[in-house]
Amino acid sequence: MKITAVHAHVMEAPIEEHFAFSQAWVDKRVGTVIEIETDAGITGWGDVYGPPWIVAAVIEKAYAPMLIGENPLAGDAIWERLHNSLRDHGQRGVAIQALSGVDIALWDIRGKHFGAPVHVLMGGPLRSEVKAYATGLYRRSMDQDENIAILSEEAGGYINQGFGAMKLKVGFGFDYDMTLIEILRGIIGFDVDLFMDANHGYDLVQAKKLALAAEAYDIGWFEEPVAPEDLESYRELRRITTIPIAGGECSFTRFDFRAILESPRAMDIIQPDTASAGGLTECKKIADMAVAHGARYNPHVWGTGIGLATAMQLLAVLPLTVPGVAAHVPMLEYDQTPHPFRQGLLVDPIQVENGVAYVPEGPGLGVEIKRDVLERYKVN
Repeated sequence: MKITAVHAHVMEAPIEEHFAFSQAWVDKRVGTVIEIETDAGITGWGDVYGPPWIVAAVIEKAYAPMLIGENPLAGDAIWERLHNSLRDHGQRGVAIQALSGVDIALWDIRGKHFGAPVHVLMGGPLRSEVKAYATGLYRRSMDQDENIAILSEEAGGYINQGFGAMKLKVGFGFDYDMTLIEILRGIIGFDVDLFMDANHGYDLVQAKKLALAAEAYDIGWFEEPVAPEDLESYRELRRITTIPIAGGECSFTRFDFRAILESPRAMDIIQPDTASAGGLTECKKIADMAVAHGARYNPHVWGTGIGLATAMQLLAVLPLTVPGVAAHVPMLEYDQTPHPFRQGLLVDPIQVENGVAYVPEGPGLGVEIKRDVLERYKVN
């Protein structure tokens, strides 16, 4: 079997309901879907978390010529070749994000070739279902009272859907953040996990103040409190607060995560994005390394339904930090923000019922793509 074609489809769709995190307002959803064709009639699909036009150029101009004619089953060999081809210029960032999408598509081909889900080829499953947490609670209005009302209703909706955990976007100033935390805890109670994510919108001084004040509200983790490259501030923040410190969605390959996990460890919970940090091949290596350092692993997920299916395949094989009934089991990040083609791209979308998602059992990633939806939102 040989690779005959490689395509990077840039997708884009405006959204009517705009939302904001600490860095910007979001008025459209974008994505990069990778399609790899073979002479055996098997097509593999991948997803990239990264700037679409740039990663598409890397894939089509740099990686595709090296992939044509190669055996798609030789996954590790291909990963090393592509990684080394840009090693002097792309040890992280868009080169690795592009490589991630290619790697995912190659795993999809392998699974389809052997008639097995990716998680089986990776040695699993360790689990066939996972709990999901709702990623939402973004800023929806510049008027604070209006925004609080909107987010209060949203949080109540997640409870009604059966979610046992949800994540709040912070990073808008101490008073604003604390007001939201207090109000939301009053709505959802203390039996539901509440995480907070600043999207590296604070410096260490601000992050310390928020973390210490939020401890009384039983926050499950404080995600990306400071800039991803500032590991010393992560270590200092982790030292002074009882709230678990999380991050890693902007980090790449085992080499970045080695620095995060080295003593003293910078994070309690690492969150590589499988469609960004190196694909399934690399993220399984990162997961094994995390266990050796006693760190938890909850994958970051932000993309199309292909990325969601990829995360589910990885979640099926993520090892536990310790055995036993009280062991932490990794969770699925389930994006609840507006997205016209996230689930619409799949013939059978991945669903969460009563806060639980089930690992796809079909060959490869276990999902089929709607070609008409791909064409409708494709812009290249």
